[in-house]
Amino acid sequence: MMRLQKFLANAGITSRRKAETLIQSGKIEVNGSIVRDLGTKIDENSDTVKFANRIVKLESDKIYIALNKPTGYISSTDSQQGKTILDIIKVKNRVYPVGRLDKDSSGLIILTNDGEFANLITHARYGCQKEYFVTLDQDLRSEHIKILEKGMILAGRKLQPVRVTAAQNKSARMVLSEGLNRQIRRMLGKLGYTVIKLKRIKIGKLELADLEPGQWRHIKPENVI
Repeated sequence: MMRLQKFLANAGITSRRKAETLIQSGKIEVNGSIVRDLGTKIDENSDTVKFANRIVKLESDKIYIALNKPTGYISSTDSQQGKTILDIIKVKNRVYPVGRLDKDSSGLIILTNDGEFANLITHARYGCQKEYFVTLDQDLRSEHIKILEKGMILAGRKLQPVRVTAAQNKSARMVLSEGLNRQIRRMLGKLGYTVIKLKRIKIGKLELADLEPGQWRHIKPENVI
C-alpha cells in the first residue's frame, strides 16, 4: 500500500506537495470516486487512479534533466499562465519541474518523474542548498547582509539564514536552504532593493556550468545530492 500523493509523484504527475493540492481540490479519482483525504492509501497494482480523466500508471524508467531556464517561461506543467519549460524539453517520459523558478528569473532547474528524488531537493529538512546570482539596482549594504545572514522575518515567518558572498558592483551571490515563493525578490524588496536579474547557478552539487539558455541535458541523482 502507498499513500496517494506519493503514488502520483512516483508516476511523474507532479511533486508530492503539489499532488496534495490536487487531491484536496478533488481532481483525483480512485476506483471511480473522487478522493480528498490526504491519508488515502492505494494498492498500486490493483487500484485504478485517474487524473484529468486519464489512468495514472507508475513510470518504470526514471529520468533526470537539468535545464537552463530562460526568462519568460513558467516552472509549471500547466500552460494556462503562459509558456512553460515543458515547451522546451521534448522527451517521451512525463516529467515535472522540481521546485520553483519564477517567470522573470533564469538559470538552473531540474525536471524528473522521481518523486522521492524531488522531495530530497525541495524539502527544507534535507538541506539541499540553491545558489543564485543577483543583480540589484544598488550595492547591497553590509547591515543588510547581516540581516539576511541572521535570518530575517518575512510575512511573519522566521527564515533560515542566507549566505551572501561577492557582494559588489550592484550584485551578489546568495545561497538558500529553503525556497519560498519569490523569496529572494521579497527579502530584498523588504530591505529596499529592486532585483534587476536573478539567475540560479547551483542546486546541491550541480552547477549550471556551460548550459546556454534553453539548453538541457540528462543528469544522474548523484550529480545533485
